[in-house]
Amino acid sequence: MGAYPHTLKQEVVYMFWMLRQKPKNYLNLLLKQQPSAKAVIKGSSAYPNICGIVYFYQTKDGVLLITEVSGLPHNDNPCDTGVFGFHIHEGSACIGKANDPFADVGMHYNPKNCKHPHHAGDLPPLFENHGYTFMVFLTDRITVDEIIGRTVIIHGSPDDFTTQPSGNSGQKIACGQIK
Repeated sequence: MGAYPHTLKQEVVYMFWMLRQKPKNYLNLLLKQQPSAKAVIKGSSAYPNICGIVYFYQTKDGVLLITEVSGLPHNDNPCDTGVFGFHIHEGSACIGKANDPFADVGMHYNPKNCKHPHHAGDLPPLFENHGYTFMVFLTDRITVDEIIGRTVIIHGSPDDFTTQPSGNSGQKIACGQIK
């Protein structure tokens, strides 16, 4: 028998052994600790039903983000469901002009001048489920201290992770300031 388990029982034992080797215990963190920061998300005047929250937890491994948003545009076509660009921007206020209500958020947060998609503010896309999304992920590209006062943006289109400088992710449809 090689190093990989061959029976279901061996696989289960192996799985639990692997989990015990270096547990992160993030669920315990979430249940016991207040977030280090949060952003209340609100839609633009064109998307008034969008509302949500992003929690930021500083951990020794990076920042754990929890995102929950409702009111996202929904399409019943299963081949064209909503995928939305999601970024931390360098600006500090969710204001702008009539044609770009969040223009003052500036560009993606990018303190090391990396090419897209390696900006510190590049986050995974949000996938809507009947107008709702929930996502948890860990990143070591930022610390909570450096993003306090910046903004989180939801874009109307998915990020293509290629186009410079911002991934061609479309209009800004919702915003929240990180506090």
